[in-house]
Amino acid sequence: MTLILRGHHLLCLKGFQGYGYSEEFTKNMISVNDKRKLKETTVKLTNSSDDICKSCPNLKNNICENEDQNERIISMDNEVLNHLEKREYNSVELFEKIDTIFNTKESISKVCSKCVWHEECLFYQKLE
Repeated sequence: MTLILRGHHLLCLKGFQGYGYSEEFTKNMISVNDKRKLKETTVKLTNSSDDICKSCPNLKNNICENEDQNERIISMDNEVLNHLEKREYNSVELFEKIDTIFNTKESISKVCSKCVWHEECLFYQKLE
């Protein structure tokens, strides 16, 4: 199985605990989160809409809400992707790698600093 994931969604999946923009979005996020934990899953990385975005009510014309918002999100994606040398990984290995790269608040500040999910994010809270 192959998942297509944005760079910043790698961090989101690490901290996800059942909240979302809509019921459909939350159900999809749970499904993607379950799949990414399987050792037979491959992840292809991107800085555009992905398997999580497809259920987001903020996705309009294949971008996030508007061009300004979309540019900010692409910047978040690129901040994560710049730390990874490949664009395709075994999912379990990728998320283990993410744990070693993004392990302090400072290491995630450019990605997570303006996220609306801070209060609910287990990944972010773990770093406090």
